Amino acid sequence: MNFRSQVKVYIKKVKKLQGDPHYVAMGMAVGVFVAITPTIPLHTVIAIALAIVLKCSKPAAALGVWFSNPLTIPPLYYASLKAGKLIYGDLIPLEMQYESVTDLLHMGWKAAVVMLTGGVVLGIVPGIMAYYITLKIFKSIRARRVRSKQEKWFNE
Repeated sequence: MNFRSQVKVYIKKVKKLQGDPHYVAMGMAVGVFVAITPTIPLHTVIAIALAIVLKCSKPAAALGVWFSNPLTIPPLYYASLKAGKLIYGDLIPLEMQYESVTDLLHMGWKAAVVMLTGGVVLGIVPGIMAYYITLKIFKSIRARRVRSKQEKWFNE
């Protein structure tokens, strides 16, 4: 399946989400926020757990984590590391000599704390943006459905 087909499938899944636009938008925001963090093996679990705590759409949160994918993970992890280093400065010294994500994992807990902090900070703005974009889309979808039902009823 090519990239364009995958995007179409994703959009269809998003459009099928049920619930109040705010409920769905909050779930999507949670998913995108988590997708930015360097917690790749646990993205979906974390997003769904946060969706339960925040009482928002769990399916939307699970779909939101798709923002993190093989194309976006390397730059997101690098940006998380850089942002974390800006925040911590020299409090947690890290050598910046690595060639892969695996090398970062071998740096241990110091790298994890720095990257997680950076990822959380970086995830705030995309999460907020995802909320407002999804809210606008779902309000539009709901309004279109109502108009369609009204037209159908009127024409019968």
